[in-house]
Amino acid sequence: MKKDIKKIVLAYSGGLDTSIILKWLKQKYNAEIIAYVADVGQDDDFTKVKEKALATGASKVYIEDLKDEFVREYIYPVIKANAQYESRYLLGTAIARPIIAKRQAEIAKKEKADAVSHGATGKGNDQVRFELTFKALAPELLIIAPWREWEFKGREDLINFAKKHDIPIPVTKEKPYSSDMNLFHISFESGVLEDPWNEPKDDMFVMTTSPENAPDKSEYIEIDFEKGEPVKINGKKMAPVELMSELNKIGGKHGIGRVDMVENRLVGIKNRGVYETPGGTILMNAHRDLEALTVDRDTMHYKDMIAVRYAELVYYGKWFTPLKDAFDAFIKETQEYVTGTVRVKLYKGNAMPVGRKSPHSLYDPKLATFEEEHIYNQKDAEGFINLFGLQMKYGHKKKK
Repeated sequence: MKKDIKKIVLAYSGGLDTSIILKWLKQKYNAEIIAYVADVGQDDDFTKVKEKALATGASKVYIEDLKDEFVREYIYPVIKANAQYESRYLLGTAIARPIIAKRQAEIAKKEKADAVSHGATGKGNDQVRFELTFKALAPELLIIAPWREWEFKGREDLINFAKKHDIPIPVTKEKPYSSDMNLFHISFESGVLEDPWNEPKDDMFVMTTSPENAPDKSEYIEIDFEKGEPVKINGKKMAPVELMSELNKIGGKHGIGRVDMVENRLVGIKNRGVYETPGGTILMNAHRDLEALTVDRDTMHYKDMIAVRYAELVYYGKWFTPLKDAFDAFIKETQEYVTGTVRVKLYKGNAMPVGRKSPHSLYDPKLATFEEEHIYNQKDAEGFINLFGLQMKYGHKKKK
């Protein structure tokens, strides 16, 4: 198989792992290496990344701007689904992998490459996310996963390899965080974070200020939604990328969206991850609040059940599956009347919806009031309770 591989498309970021992988692939397979960089909103100098890839041995470098598609087709569906893995993780890395792998497969086909390669480790979730996408969209391509092949045992070995081959890297033994950033979030793991008792140092965070140092005065913003998708901030219509960037800026200022958790990886390992998702946290809270106003109870409760399974599908890398498509179809139907405005109060790490309105509101003040009204007859409740509690009443008697 090694002899048959003449051209490889590598998902390249210029970070520690993929910098080493590019050089290693060149040595191991003696093949042409095409570096592919996906711009999903990370804070990188892509000119320097391209120069580094070429200097390290790439024959060609693709820099692909995927930000708009990322927000429209990946971030917004997760928001509309209210999907959070294990009730806390907003899936920032998980939703970026399928769009990155999808474009990688397209480039591989265009270049008539024999194989694709990625920098995911053999312990993590990303290897599954990349490779399930390849299998779904380009099953003919061979997949090379260096972390499952090479002799390196850990990141210290990679750092030493980089020094030996004069490859500049953004990681040191003193600060060996592994981070992944996109327009939706940034994640941190590895290094001192591997001990779940260690609190992250504040200088590690990138997108958010600490809640302690956030403004002492709260800030109110209004977000307009149309069919479940955000379209305006404070009355100003914004394109998806601009809207996410603005919410990240506002939320970051108020220390919103930090999560420190131990999660269950797909492979069965528990992993400690630290995340920053400022704009996404605001959107998730606001969207869920608007749904409470506009979606009926039975549909909302069923959708809540789907949200758990939806989050698992995304976390497990099953983006391009029939079940995911079916869930999206159901969710799209539920969003038909999720149009309106939510007012959110931002204060020291909290994004609290404090006002909501919609032309499709199911809330009727005449029914909800505790004052006198002539629609709801409270006497009717007695018969309802008697019937609703019938099996409890007689079931309890039998137990005695």
